Amino acid sequence: MGGHGPGDDPHTGVQIAHVEQSPVRQVWQRVVLAAFFLALTVFIVWLDRDSYRDGDEVGISLLDAVYYSTVTLSTTGYGDITPITEGARLVNILFITPLRVMFLIVLIGTTLEALTARSREEFRIRRWRSRVRQHVIVCGYGTKGRSAVRSLRATGTPLENIVIVDGDQRAIDEANSIGLTGIVGDAGRTDVLRRAHVERARAVIVAANRDDASVLITLTVRQLNPSVPITTSVREEENAQLLRQSGADTVITTSATSGRLLGLSTDSPRVVSVVEDLLTGGQGLDLSQRTVTSGEVGLGPRDLRDIVLSVTRGGRTLRFDDPLIGTLQSEDVLVVVRSHGPDGQVFART
Repeated sequence: MGGHGPGDDPHTGVQIAHVEQSPVRQVWQRVVLAAFFLALTVFIVWLDRDSYRDGDEVGISLLDAVYYSTVTLSTTGYGDITPITEGARLVNILFITPLRVMFLIVLIGTTLEALTARSREEFRIRRWRSRVRQHVIVCGYGTKGRSAVRSLRATGTPLENIVIVDGDQRAIDEANSIGLTGIVGDAGRTDVLRRAHVERARAVIVAANRDDASVLITLTVRQLNPSVPITTSVREEENAQLLRQSGADTVITTSATSGRLLGLSTDSPRVVSVVEDLLTGGQGLDLSQRTVTSGEVGLGPRDLRDIVLSVTRGGRTLRFDDPLIGTLQSEDVLVVVRSHGPDGQVFART
């Protein structure tokens, strides 16, 4: 577990999702805008071309108008072409000078953008740090991490309440592209998890690709937040108990689960289809956890509108057909199956 030095920048590695134009597009926009200001100035000068003097000659050509507009907007101002009438000088004051200012702003806009970009990013990060709480931290944004995020979004967790921690910059860029806040760094390090505000999180999902990394991340999270629920994945079933001893509340054995589904698919392919449906949030059948409502107290599990799979009472989980359940009590927690309509509307059993 890494330390947290006093000189560490708490903003390091934090990337807030935001839409930003590419540098090439920004430069082209400024070039087009500068060309427009130059053309407008040439047009104004050319309309009043007889009010200008080039040396001893009164009146200027179109080329002279372009030349005069260029040196004027760039503040070079050689003075070889000058307005000689009061009207031309008034036009210079009211129109040419403001155009010169706007032209300069456009020219130095790219430099100003570079100077202020860091300040804006610092402001966004500070505002995020002051507001983030009750969020879900997903450690690892590979296949498992992306699936976990999709499930969180399907069950109603807003994008701003999900924080991704991954050591791969490309993974964080991908997370940013869909609106997620990302932190580049090793989730097994204390300072990285502190940047994710693990002490304020409502849950942590560990989706690392290696079991040893999952153990280290789980230990570090539990050290920084003794009460946060931790769900972690593990490849090898023999490591599941180690993850529980490290502080994980829920351990999902990915290889064993996949193997069971592969075995079922041979003789019971429809069972696999239903399981996949249950695990895909927001459509078809959904698994849901909820507490017993006041109107359900005293009823049996089979009497509810929802299909009840299990009842948790006093920290013990009972199957729906366990006679110990009897009738439902006010503190019971149910795992139920609900059905979604084509538009995502939830239907209960009638």
